[in-house]
Amino acid sequence: MPSRRQHIQLSPDEQATFFREHKKAALATIDRDGFPHVVAMNYFAKDGAFYMTSYGKAQKVVNVRRNPKVALMVETGDSYGDLRGVMVRGHCEILEGEAAVKAVFASRGQAQARPSAPQPGAVASAPKRVVLKIVPHKVISWDHSKLGGKY
Repeated sequence: MPSRRQHIQLSPDEQATFFREHKKAALATIDRDGFPHVVAMNYFAKDGAFYMTSYGKAQKVVNVRRNPKVALMVETGDSYGDLRGVMVRGHCEILEGEAAVKAVFASRGQAQARPSAPQPGAVASAPKRVVLKIVPHKVISWDHSKLGGKY
């Protein structure tokens, strides 16, 4: 008999759909004092990795350069019975260069449930940005609606 955790997991197809429907995630890095540093980020998933951009001098990028271990959480729902989400633990690679940043802007717009073009202000900032590529090592998911009101 499957455990409660196994019962509420999102299947790989459900995870892929969830990532297309949601574009905001909480990114956790580790600061110089060893504490979590959590920020909201727009992202997209492609080929098993997660991509986002940031200014190269941002604290989260400084943290990743020091320690590439990160966590990413995408969650939705207002009540316990509606909670759905995915937490990813992995390593973050920093991809440098304006071309890489512009490619991520273009891909992100097409990867979402409602495709959109990159914002002109974001494209103009590309020379100052880097790409954060998160390669998952562990993925944990949950869909409390699968409990059928049995919490």
